Amino acid sequence: MGLFREIRDDFANVRNNDPAFSSNFDFLFNYPGVWAVAWYRIANRLYRSGWKRLAKIIMGVNKIFTQIDIHPGATIGKRVFIDHGIGVVIGETSIIENDVLIYQGVTLGGVSLNPGKRHPTIRQGVVIGAGAKILGNIEIGAHAKIGANSVVVKPVPECSTAIGIPAHNIEKGRCKDPFMHNMLPDINKELFEYLLKRVAILEHLMLKEKDAKELVEKDLELEQIYKSFLDSMKN
Repeated sequence: MGLFREIRDDFANVRNNDPAFSSNFDFLFNYPGVWAVAWYRIANRLYRSGWKRLAKIIMGVNKIFTQIDIHPGATIGKRVFIDHGIGVVIGETSIIENDVLIYQGVTLGGVSLNPGKRHPTIRQGVVIGAGAKILGNIEIGAHAKIGANSVVVKPVPECSTAIGIPAHNIEKGRCKDPFMHNMLPDINKELFEYLLKRVAILEHLMLKEKDAKELVEKDLELEQIYKSFLDSMKN
C-alpha cells in the first residue's frame, strides 16, 4: 500500500469509528494522534531509505506540536489510532500491527541498553488504556486489552485483559467484548475483602463453637475463592 493511501486510511479510520468526530474541521485541532502517525509515516519512509537525520528532525518537530514522541524507526501498521495522544511514547524497535487503539500517556519502552529488539510487539486489534506502560521486548497478543495505568513487563496472551502494577492477566478468551474501563476489577480491593471475611470467620469460630460446622463450610468456600485469586495473579 502506498504512503498516501496509508495516511488516508488513518484519517478515514477516525472518521468512521470515533463517535466524537463531527466534521473534517476537527482534524485541525482535536486529533494530534492522527497527525503524529501521518508525520511518522513520512519520516519512517525517509528513515528506512537512509535519511535518518531528516526523519528524526521531522519527528522532533512533530513532538513539539503534538506532544507525542514516536521514533521514526518504529514499525506501525494500518489504521492505528492514538486517541487524544498527549504523552504517548513509542520506542525505536516497537512493532504495532493493524487496528490498534492507543490512549493518551501510553509508553512502549525498553528496559535494556543493548542493541537489537528492545521494545514491545503489539499484535492486531489490541487496546491500550490511558497511562499504561509496556516495557521490554515482550508480545501483547492479538485483541488483548491493557487496563489504564497498568505496567506490563510480561507477555500477554491473545484475547486477554491485563491490569495492575505489575500487570496480571485477569481474563482470557474474550476477543470480541468491548473494553469497559469502568468495569475492570480492583485486585487490591478483592484481596482486602478476602482478609476481612477470613478474620470474621475466625472470630465466629472462637465465639460460637456450636456453629463451627457451618463456619467451616464458609471457610472452605472462601479458601476456594482465594485459590482462584492466587491463580489469576500467577498468570
